[in-house]
Amino acid sequence: MNFVTPEPHDPRDPLGLASDAPLLDGWLRFRAAVDAGTTMPFTIPGHKQRTHLVGDVVRGDVPLYAGLDTMKQDGGLLVKAEQRAAAAWGVDWCRLSVAGATHANQAAVLALGRPGQDVVITRTLHRSLLLGIVLAGLRPVWVRPELDAATGLPGAVPVAAVEAALAAHPGACGVVLGDPSYIGTRSNITAHAAAAHAAGVPLVVDAAWAAHFGFSPAVPSHALTLGADALITSAHKTLPAWSQAALLLARTRRSGGLLDPDRLERGFDATHTTSPAGAILASTDAARALLQHHGADLIGRLVELVRDARERLAAVQGLAVVTDRPDGHPAGPLHVDPAKLVVLLAGTGAHGHAVEADLLAAGIPLEMADRDVLVPMVTLSDDKPSVTRLVDTLVAAIEKHRGEPRKTAPATAWTVEPATATDPRSAFFARHETVCAATAVGRVSVELIAPYPPGVPVLAPGEVISAAALNALQATLADGGRIAYAADPTLATMQVIAS
Repeated sequence: MNFVTPEPHDPRDPLGLASDAPLLDGWLRFRAAVDAGTTMPFTIPGHKQRTHLVGDVVRGDVPLYAGLDTMKQDGGLLVKAEQRAAAAWGVDWCRLSVAGATHANQAAVLALGRPGQDVVITRTLHRSLLLGIVLAGLRPVWVRPELDAATGLPGAVPVAAVEAALAAHPGACGVVLGDPSYIGTRSNITAHAAAAHAAGVPLVVDAAWAAHFGFSPAVPSHALTLGADALITSAHKTLPAWSQAALLLARTRRSGGLLDPDRLERGFDATHTTSPAGAILASTDAARALLQHHGADLIGRLVELVRDARERLAAVQGLAVVTDRPDGHPAGPLHVDPAKLVVLLAGTGAHGHAVEADLLAAGIPLEMADRDVLVPMVTLSDDKPSVTRLVDTLVAAIEKHRGEPRKTAPATAWTVEPATATDPRSAFFARHETVCAATAVGRVSVELIAPYPPGVPVLAPGEVISAAALNALQATLADGGRIAYAADPTLATMQVIAS
């Protein structure tokens, strides 16, 4: 292909990362060639790099095949980028995904065991992991995080719970944890890895919210450093990458690990697109290079921004933020991502949905808002003016909606007690019928139903629909929350295994 070398100080690469990011370099060269008219593709995508039909919505979209590299991948750019990422996280295997941590989670689960085997897995899992279990035909053995009494949020998954689950299910094929959690709380990954390895099985960690871990002394080490066998992380959550950018990294048998690299490859390719978006891949490559070259400074600044925001918000009457509590604290220890901002509203009496509406009107959408909890995502791309605007607007909205203080009510996603009737795969493929919700109690769900965000299932395929679960979901809906993934998001009807 007739590529044009970009300018040495290309404004599209402001920090000069392309010299260490082969996919970013490929994207820059391809775009330069198109702009110069020396490349005129006769391949997909159908927009042909032209914006005259649908406008700028397709600008920047470059395919991997016959885009970043030749159709036959003669330059090996993807392999080089994945090798660099594996080295950055200190392991021997990596694949870059353009389908988010959802795809990477499912690929990891497909690599774990055989249909019918048990897998020890946290209940506060993302839906992608549960559907990965459906794809793989595994049987979940649930372990639950401790519920923090002071905040109503999930804390650490007890190591003793994982050890007990492994002892009770000696045929289990692995342990899968989500860490840090959606709201930034962390478990003892070193001890969990030791427990898994003592049982001869790998530990897989869904760290979708923690791509920044391990690249600065201001944040914790990443799970692979702490002994995990595989790590899934999103490049688009805290890092400046395109949506759907993610990585699956692993320490395989080739370097003393417990995971089969061939199974990982098959699991990854089985559910990945055959037309990967080159722009997403290039942005992941660039984000990895950014972490390695500038991560310490950028992450340190991010932690300072969050620390300052926490201090300002904690000074507001009745308002609380989630922070570390040391061992020996009267309320018990709590370990939290220092770059995660989680705001607790119960003491102010303000309703989270009303506060969220005011922020939306001010042009500030939040990652999550329910009655008692707000999660504004602060990332490497933020600066002092953006965070100051967030905090100022948030405080004003809270004061506007201030009411009688109340106790924090733990969200349904953190408190569900599942009653498993059959494995998720059997339920997913079972003959089903639709019944009114009032008669669904006691029946077995074929659906995955979750409040969103955070997308943590309250009901999973194969679980008995309890009155408590149904009432909690209906209360979430009545309170203005969104019910996701259900065939009927109004919850007037539910899908159950046919009688």
